Amino acid sequence: MDFIIQNAYAQGAQSGDSTSFIIMMVLMFAAFYFLLIRPQQKKAKQHTELVAGLQVGDEVLTAGGILGKITGVSEHYAVVAISDNTEIKIQKASVSMVVPKGTYDEA
Repeated sequence: MDFIIQNAYAQGAQSGDSTSFIIMMVLMFAAFYFLLIRPQQKKAKQHTELVAGLQVGDEVLTAGGILGKITGVSEHYAVVAISDNTEIKIQKASVSMVVPKGTYDEA
């Protein structure tokens, strides 16, 4: 008979587990936010600023690996000279980075 009463007490001890579960879930969300979500948002903001600041004469590298010099800029597109007589029109969002001046001439 004592065995049944002890089991009843043991079942009541599980109420503390629900608060620890909630605390663990909050900690996991915080870890995901600071390790994954926040850095991705920061990187996206930097890319948006880079695209907004493109100007004629900038030397750029596209996501596809094309190196060229910007000869024209519109709201959504940029014209990039990739050789003496060859220009291509690309979406500004496909520019991955602005390279230092003179990089295009050296290549």
